[in-house]
Amino acid sequence: MSKNNENLNKKVVLAYSGGLDTTVIIHWLKQNYNYDVIAVCVDVGQGKELVGLEERALASGASKLYIEHVIEDFVDDYVIPTVKSGAVYEGKYLLGTSMARPIISQKLVEIALKEGAEAICHGATGKGNDQVRFELTIKALAPHLKIIAPWRIWDIKSREDALDYCAKYNIEVPMKKENSYSRDRNLWHLSHEGLDLESPEQEPNYDNLLQMTVTPENAPDKATYIDLEFKKGIPTSLNGEVMSCTSILTKLNEIGGQNGIGIIDIVENRIVGMKSRGIYETPGGTILYYAHRELEYLCLDKQTLSYKDTLSVKFAELVYSGEWFTPLREALTSFIDSTQETVTGKVKLKLYKGNIISAGASSPYSLYNESIASFTTGELYNHKDAEGFINLFGLPLKVRAMMMNKELDNDSKESYKKNLA
Repeated sequence: MSKNNENLNKKVVLAYSGGLDTTVIIHWLKQNYNYDVIAVCVDVGQGKELVGLEERALASGASKLYIEHVIEDFVDDYVIPTVKSGAVYEGKYLLGTSMARPIISQKLVEIALKEGAEAICHGATGKGNDQVRFELTIKALAPHLKIIAPWRIWDIKSREDALDYCAKYNIEVPMKKENSYSRDRNLWHLSHEGLDLESPEQEPNYDNLLQMTVTPENAPDKATYIDLEFKKGIPTSLNGEVMSCTSILTKLNEIGGQNGIGIIDIVENRIVGMKSRGIYETPGGTILYYAHRELEYLCLDKQTLSYKDTLSVKFAELVYSGEWFTPLREALTSFIDSTQETVTGKVKLKLYKGNIISAGASSPYSLYNESIASFTTGELYNHKDAEGFINLFGLPLKVRAMMMNKELDNDSKESYKKNLA
């Protein structure tokens, strides 16, 4: 029996963005498998990319399109826990695409179950990270569903091939060969990959590339000051106005973008083992990370801050690798939440031409004590106490030095005896 007949009237749910890859996939699935294709777009803040999406999906051959609006859930349940963790992948990447994939996959599973679909299809390539992120979530939530990954099956080898496929079958797509960057946008960030960016030695043409922010050179010559307030590690107000986390992030994207904040150029290690080069725009997210960290400096004790830093690296690896729905990620989140109980207060920042500069912070839980820390001796600190502390703290060094001197003395004695002989 052919695949066309075998899958007659069977449904597949497609993770649909309206971009090049998923537009091709709808036609390819119907032509090669005769599936009833149900397109699903999960709105995590793509903005204008959603305009005309239903018409485009139906014109491409989908039987229907779901648009699931989950921006608030994305920010509250994925972005904020990651901000609280301080997770940054390989010291640069603020995990914009990584954080969105679990909630997108979760919605794909929900609709697949609702529609009685037998499979979920995604447009991630066989070289990329997203195939892992999508499929790990699907396996965690609905292991019985089939997974179709066209880039691991079909003869199309590049985005240029995909554009040629569209031309062959008269499929309209909203991009041309000269501007077919692989992009991913959500409320947190915008990523750019492909074309000239695949040469790490080549400086990006930022004036042609950037969409969320401007270059520092094009930012205003006057600094912008902002005030952020947090409660238990969660942002609650911006410039004195109480807002939802989503509203705060939206406004920070605007302010940060105007000031050239959050442009990252990174050659990162993908899950599948290769290195790739990407440009990320994360204006609001970069500001949130910075402000949150400033408050932690005030409110967390030395041991907790240090240990949390080690776990932040692991948290970043889990999010990057699509391991959100895992016991370890959940356990780390519980630990992180416990550290945030006192991360409450206000942070003032100065934004200037791509830079974020601290301009003051305060908290009712601040561990900074002026009477202790001031160069002017206060009642709570006795300078004489430092001598005993240093003696004990340096005792291992002293013992080792004594041992080494003893060994040197013995060597000198042996050398003297040999000279006499």
